[in-house]
Amino acid sequence: MGYIKINQEKITKEIAQELIDVCPFNAFDYIDSNLSVNSGCKICKICVKKGPVGTCELVEEKKEKIDKTKYKGIVVYIEQRNNIAHRVSWELIGKAKELALKTKEPVYAVVVGNNVSKIAEEALRFGVDKIYVYEDDIYEDFNVEIYTNVLSEFYDKHQVNIILFGGTAQGRSFAPRVAARLKTGLTADCTMLDITDEGDLLQIRPAFGGNIMAKINTPNHRPQLATIRYKMFNEPELITPNGEIVHEDSTNIKKETSIKLLETYEKPQVSDISDAEIIIALGRAFKKKKDLDLIEPLRKRLNAELACTRPLIENGWFDARKQIGLSGRTVKPKLIINLGISGAVQFIEGMKESELIISVNNDEHNKLFDISHYSIHGDIFEVLPKLNDLLDQIL
Repeated sequence: MGYIKINQEKITKEIAQELIDVCPFNAFDYIDSNLSVNSGCKICKICVKKGPVGTCELVEEKKEKIDKTKYKGIVVYIEQRNNIAHRVSWELIGKAKELALKTKEPVYAVVVGNNVSKIAEEALRFGVDKIYVYEDDIYEDFNVEIYTNVLSEFYDKHQVNIILFGGTAQGRSFAPRVAARLKTGLTADCTMLDITDEGDLLQIRPAFGGNIMAKINTPNHRPQLATIRYKMFNEPELITPNGEIVHEDSTNIKKETSIKLLETYEKPQVSDISDAEIIIALGRAFKKKKDLDLIEPLRKRLNAELACTRPLIENGWFDARKQIGLSGRTVKPKLIINLGISGAVQFIEGMKESELIISVNNDEHNKLFDISHYSIHGDIFEVLPKLNDLLDQIL
C-alpha cells in the first residue's frame, strides 16, 4: 500500500489551501500552520500529481516476505454457549479439512470455556487432528477481552497459518479483536474459501453491494483470519476419533477485564429459518399485507417456514430474523420456493446452496431463474392457486 508524506518545510498557508482545494476527499487538515493527512485519504495521489510540486509524495511501504513454512495448521474456533457448540463450528471443520488436503497441514480446533470436555470429544468425531482446550471458571461466559487474551496466547505458542470463526454475533465481535491483537487482517462474512499451494487463504465475498465477488488474500501476514456465515458449508461426516485433546495451561493468561456481566437475559426462542427444511420466500411482489393470506394454504400443506426479502422487513410484516440474504440469514433447506423475488445478488448468496430451488416471477430475465431447478414464468397470484390445486392432487 503506502501513505502520503507531506514535506512541511514547503507548506505555506496558500499552498495548504491549494492542496485542500485539490483533494476530492477533504483529507487535509491545516491547524496551527501544520498540514496533516486525515483518515479521509484514499491514497488517490491527486495531491501528488496536481498539487504544488514537491509538497506531497507517495511513500511505498516495504513488503517484507515472511517464511511461510513456519506457519502450519488450519484452526477452527469452536463457539459455544452453555457448553453447547454452535453448529457453524462443525461446518468450518469440514471446510478446513477440505483446504488442508491441498496444503497437507493439520486441522486444529480451539475451545474456551468451563467443563467443555464433551465439546472436545465431539470435535474429534468431526475429524480434527488436535483440539486445544482452555478451561477455567472465568471462561464460563464469553468475555471478548479475556477470550482475546486466550487466542493471543494460543497463537504465540503454536504459530498457526489460519484461524476461522463463525460469522455469528459472537464471532463478529471476537474475530476483529483477535485480528487487531495479532496485527493481521480479517475478511468478514466470506461465502467461499480456497487456498494456494503455499498456504495463502483466498477469502471470497461479495463487495460493492454484491456487484462483484472480491477475492482477498494476505500473503505477507500470518495468521490469516476470516469469519464465515452459518450454512455456507456442509458438516463433515463423523469418523472414529483418531485426534488428540490437548488441555492447555491458562494460569499465566491475563484474566483482568473492564467488562462486568451484570445479568443475562434469555431471548425468547423463535424458529430459525437457517435450520428449516422447507421455506417459502416472499418478495416485493406482495404489495399488501393481506396478500400474505394467499400463502397460508401452501405453507400448511408443506409445513414450511415463511421467509422474506428486505422490503417486507421494512414494511413491518416480518421479524428481521426471517430475512434471507447477506444482511439476513443464510439458508440451505431441502426445498425453497421463491415467490415474487427480484433476485438481487444479496438474496441469491443467502440461499443458493438449497437442495431444490423453485422460483416464480413474471420477469423472464430474473437472475433467480439461472440458479433454480424449476422456474415458473408468470404472475404469482395466478400461479399460487394452481400450485395449491397441484398439491391437492398429489397429497
